[in-house]
Amino acid sequence: MLLEVVTPDKKVFEGEASSVTFPGSDGEFQVLSNHAPMISALGTGKMTIKASGKDEVVMIDGGVVEVLNDKVIVLAESIIED
Repeated sequence: MLLEVVTPDKKVFEGEASSVTFPGSDGEFQVLSNHAPMISALGTGKMTIKASGKDEVVMIDGGVVEVLNDKVIVLAESIIED
């Protein structure tokens, strides 16, 4: 599936991913390829992207995710940098 992660400042990630785990406002959830269409609010926490056999972790501080036609768009309020 195609994944795009953006903040108001920059594009954080764009590419193919096999799964993404999100910090939902009511708990953690995962999206896989060919997931049913949905829109969900995101909480603060760890977003894990599985792509090319590797896990990439991005800390986000809220936002929204839209899943439609094997494309996932994440509009994150901000990225928490270490």
